[in-house]
Amino acid sequence: MTDKPSQQPTIHPEAATSGMAKGLTNYGDRGFSLFLRKAFIKGAGFTDKALERPVIGITNTGSSYNPCHGNMPQLMEAVKRGILMAGGLPMDFPTISLHESFSQPTSMYLRNLMSMDTEEMLRAQPMDAVVLIGGCDKTVPAQLMGAASVGLPAVQLVTGSMLTGSHRSERVGACTDCRRYWGKFRAEEIDSEEISDVNNQLVASVGTCSVAGTASTMACIAEALGIAIPGSASPPAVTADRIRIAERSGEVAVHMARAGLTIDQILTPAAFENAMRVLLAMAVRPMPSCTWQLLLDVWVTSWI
Repeated sequence: MTDKPSQQPTIHPEAATSGMAKGLTNYGDRGFSLFLRKAFIKGAGFTDKALERPVIGITNTGSSYNPCHGNMPQLMEAVKRGILMAGGLPMDFPTISLHESFSQPTSMYLRNLMSMDTEEMLRAQPMDAVVLIGGCDKTVPAQLMGAASVGLPAVQLVTGSMLTGSHRSERVGACTDCRRYWGKFRAEEIDSEEISDVNNQLVASVGTCSVAGTASTMACIAEALGIAIPGSASPPAVTADRIRIAERSGEVAVHMARAGLTIDQILTPAAFENAMRVLLAMAVRPMPSCTWQLLLDVWVTSWI
């Protein structure tokens, strides 16, 4: 009986630059750095066979303070399923999570902090591609700016819009109807009982604002840029379509990692021109100047 050749994995990765061997901690010895990294990750039950796969990061922006991302567990599960189906290794990690109504004094200044958080985590941790899960007009640009600075293959997955509610046979939704009804209440056109009823209907489920506001606009812009998969901007957060899109996003991330399709090859001048045309076409009402600024910020970041 002859001995079979050894199938033991390599621990001394002098030429390895991908997967778990990517971005090794600087101990002055690449072999030891990978040896130590593998030792710790195996403590979570991983095998060498699993660790040989392309590593796909997933930004976990779930938070109890952020109902816009309330479907994060379901989306992450579907993304992981897609990554595994395509032969990758999913690795989720937390970043800052922003919600407009739970950020004092405003969420806008925290957008850049979230961008830096996303960028540094993408740089610091080993991954061959990343699926960015975000929702509103602050979160999505923050993630895109951070990813553009790093240059990894990236897929943007938006959480999807909330469902609309119903008040006295009228369809209502955040945030267009929020100030409208509050104005009626302040003007004493409706009483405290009715404003309480409206409050229960404005946000009928988890997800981003259901109106054609800045969150929906950024979702469409991400798709127009080509950084989100086709058809991914519009399905609501709580639908089966949104889950299928998440699964497909995971698959696409693995294919991009293997092809070396980095974000700078997607966020081209032609892509930004296309996104601006979509933005203009959607401007059925005056768009806030911040939407243009966010688009410009991502463009500048990707080309510096």
